[in-house]
Amino acid sequence: MRFGRTFAAGFLVCVSGAAKAEEKPLWELGFGFFALTSPDYRGSDESHAYLLPFPYIIYRGDIIKIDRSGIYSRLFETDRVHLDLSADGSVPADSSKNSARQGMPDLDATFEIGPALEICLWRSCKGEHKLQFRLPVRAVFSTDFGSIDSRGGSTHPNLNFDIKNIGPGGGWNFGVAAGPLYGSERYHDYYYEVAPLYATGSRPAYDARGGYSGSRLTLALSKRFQHVWVGAFARYDTLSGVKFEDSPLLRSDHAFMAGLSVAWIFAESKQRVDVKD
Repeated sequence: MRFGRTFAAGFLVCVSGAAKAEEKPLWELGFGFFALTSPDYRGSDESHAYLLPFPYIIYRGDIIKIDRSGIYSRLFETDRVHLDLSADGSVPADSSKNSARQGMPDLDATFEIGPALEICLWRSCKGEHKLQFRLPVRAVFSTDFGSIDSRGGSTHPNLNFDIKNIGPGGGWNFGVAAGPLYGSERYHDYYYEVAPLYATGSRPAYDARGGYSGSRLTLALSKRFQHVWVGAFARYDTLSGVKFEDSPLLRSDHAFMAGLSVAWIFAESKQRVDVKD
């Protein structure tokens, strides 16, 4: 389970880790709950809280992998470069509960899919510390679960630093990522366009442009206990200087999202596979 405007970030702490193969189950199954607070959309000045059930699914296949980051397929791999097929998504928003969008169509749930290039910037990325440049490029679609519509595309080049097995007793994994976002005109139109049909005296018609979509900082922390997994994240977006800054639907130049999840693992395969990252 996205960041906005002028953002500067540096990572000056890099500690190499030895590559250690560890045997883990091929698959794991569980069930959990995810508590989330989020703006209705990036740039909205109204937020809502959600408590959502979710399946905990881990699959460590040679081609297809599923983990807490999503579903992806490794298309190409060397010691320093990975090319994955990755996916992402977002929850829907009810326009009747948002003052800026009153009388406008609801925002459907979206899902994104596309290739993601990952380049290791510090020795090998197989150890407990890794610094990467990531470049996901995804096509975006919206769905009301009855039909699917194309909503253009987005990309989020970012620096990502992960460190594993930290904290009291070890076993905690921490990650931080930061970088700009860019979206196509169709993608921005979905959230920030005001068609003439929905224009009012306080909400003039507006047609968004593609380009800079803000900057994002994400922090994540997780730990797997014997039969329980816990995870938390916080995300901050700045939207100063975005291409759609004149949209009447843009009510805030920043966005904050945070979530906490807990899952119980009740089944795993007897087959073990070597996992190095």
